[in-house]
Amino acid sequence: MNRIKKGDQVVVIAGKDKGKRGDVVRVDGDRVIVSNVNIIKRHTKPNPQAGVAGGVVEREASMHISNIALFNPASGKGERIGFKVLEDGRKLRVFRSSGEALDA
Repeated sequence: MNRIKKGDQVVVIAGKDKGKRGDVVRVDGDRVIVSNVNIIKRHTKPNPQAGVAGGVVEREASMHISNIALFNPASGKGERIGFKVLEDGRKLRVFRSSGEALDA
């Protein structure tokens, strides 16, 4: 079970976009893509067969998972994640500071 999942709200804790918040769009191993964070400009060639117009395209680039922290709405900060095993054997993600569960 990963500490960061698709759809989680995260805070960037290092890099050029430090302090920005966004939702996780995709997780690929140790790389994540966060919405409206780490925007890059890519110069693309037109491809009429695929229906792609050429020009400068702005999109989100991936960033390392160590540069983000899960946002805790209770404290308003990014916090670390731990795991708790329930009696029935299920794993639960919890905030390390408060022990509050993320998944119900």
